[in-house]
Amino acid sequence: MPRRKPPITEASRGITFTRRALVVGGTQATLGVALAARMAYISVVENDRYALESESNRVNLTLIPPRRGWIVDRHGKAMANNRVSLRIDIIPDRLHNKELVLGQLKTLLKLDGDAMERINRDLNAASGFQPVAVKEDISEAEYASVLVRLPDLPGIAPARGFARYYPTGAAVGHLIGYVGAPNAEEYQEAKDPLYITPGFKIGKQALEKYFEPVLRGKPGARRVEVTARGKVVRDLSTQSDVQGKTVHLTIDAELQYYAARRIGPESGSVVVIDCLTGDVLAMASMPSFDPNSFSSGIGVAEYKWLSQNDHVPLRNKTLSGLYPPGSTIKPMVAMSFLEAGLPASASTFCGGGLRVGNRVFHCWQRRGHGQVDMAKGIYQSCDVYFYHFAQQMGMDVIAAMGKRLGLGQKFPLPVPSQSYGTVPSPAWKQEKYGRPWAVADTVNATIGQGYMLVNPTQLAVMAARLATGNIVMPHLTQDANRAPVQSLGFAPDHIGVVREAMNQVVNGLGTAGRARLPVEDVKMAGKTGTAQVVSLSKGSGKGGLWKYRDHGLFIAFAPFDAPRYAAAVVIEHGGGSGAAYPIARDVMTFLFDREKAMAALEGFEAGWGGTIEERMARDFAAWKAGANRPPPEGAA
Repeated sequence: MPRRKPPITEASRGITFTRRALVVGGTQATLGVALAARMAYISVVENDRYALESESNRVNLTLIPPRRGWIVDRHGKAMANNRVSLRIDIIPDRLHNKELVLGQLKTLLKLDGDAMERINRDLNAASGFQPVAVKEDISEAEYASVLVRLPDLPGIAPARGFARYYPTGAAVGHLIGYVGAPNAEEYQEAKDPLYITPGFKIGKQALEKYFEPVLRGKPGARRVEVTARGKVVRDLSTQSDVQGKTVHLTIDAELQYYAARRIGPESGSVVVIDCLTGDVLAMASMPSFDPNSFSSGIGVAEYKWLSQNDHVPLRNKTLSGLYPPGSTIKPMVAMSFLEAGLPASASTFCGGGLRVGNRVFHCWQRRGHGQVDMAKGIYQSCDVYFYHFAQQMGMDVIAAMGKRLGLGQKFPLPVPSQSYGTVPSPAWKQEKYGRPWAVADTVNATIGQGYMLVNPTQLAVMAARLATGNIVMPHLTQDANRAPVQSLGFAPDHIGVVREAMNQVVNGLGTAGRARLPVEDVKMAGKTGTAQVVSLSKGSGKGGLWKYRDHGLFIAFAPFDAPRYAAAVVIEHGGGSGAAYPIARDVMTFLFDREKAMAALEGFEAGWGGTIEERMARDFAAWKAGANRPPPEGAA
């Protein structure tokens, strides 16, 4: 039989209730003791920690971006400085209603489609608290219109700070570079909270990037008391930032601006060097970009316009542009002949060409130059003279002199990169192509064609070394402890022969008579150069499509009898040296008579349709109108 349960009585119910009450009460007591112990631990042991966290919720510490150091020219004139700027930023992690906020900003700040596209792109690429620039350099009215609506615009950070400013704009774009907000990769690499501070920018290109540690300065800090919703109650303390140090350049800012303007609508570059010290006085590459646009956050359309331009305004042609030097290297080749033992009086007959093997190499003067010695070979730029004697002297002699005079060399300049070009030799060709050197290679190289490639800065250095006979090294920053220049060891009579021949190029019976300086008692010596770009079967040298025209080059130094300045001018597809030496003439004139040079420039600009800034604005507007024009009916 199953066991019968005992009957439930009042006594048994009392026992059960008491037992359960004890269990529940004990549990409650245990929890109470544990809670009291935890509260005691928090209030006593961890009092300092929670007091600090409470304070941090009440007090907001904000970094103040440091003002960047100035970049000034040799006379102390600002080439990059700072100006007061009103700015609106977005902090992505605080942006709760993106579409609503951006819509209001578009109306308040009159943002166009390009600006909105850039903002959305930057927001997608930004890390959480990395600020995204909405608009910089806004008016007081626009700034106030955003301030009064801040409660309805979460994530918006108005700021009054400093913006980088480049007084001469595009004239220094490639030389100085520009600044910009750090991207996510740069922040991850630096792990510096300053990198996600609204308004902070770093150097992105050229000198701004190279001298970033010097120019940056030290940030300041601002402590403010805020409410739980982030509203500022009062300022507690402010520590000022420390401005970055000033970088002193060797550049003459006025000469730099003049050279950039004088290039005009051409695509080219001008480099001017002080022959005595190696100081670079001008390094202009045009067309260029306005670094103020990049520093403020360049629009999509403007960047596309720059990147698609066949004149390549984003390339620094002074250091990254490589060109066949053409006849500008003939003085160098002549110096190699002299140093190898060839007398300056040695001559050959030019009938307009010279047969080498089964091929005839023509002189630029198809009628021929008659009997030609070294001096005439230089000032009349006779190709046949150099064809003839280069075969006797050999390419190794020429290549060694080219490197001695700075071609194919890297210079100690504060720039991210340089294109060194090529000074070819038999050993170089064998190593690069696995083929032996041919006589035709020597013939081509000796007139600056074939494998020979140089940049304009190297050409300017070559001109300075030929002018002085010294190892002139280019410098972009001032240094009182710089070592004096050393001699190249050339024989004085050899230097004299080459310099006099270059004098005759301009002031005698040479190829650049129109390059004479309009300055009394100052003579400029030089050498013209025309570099063929494509075969004459495709291009006509001077006419036809721009990209098929010959390059125009010119090297110079002045005064002839006491060289102080050396220069190189390269005009891409200019149709020949006639596009280059008038620019060199005017740039040299500026160094000796600025008033006369400026009068000539104003006349040129009137014919070109205005200054650099005016032409850029007009060209961009025309490009933008064309880019937005609908395709013709029936187009794919």
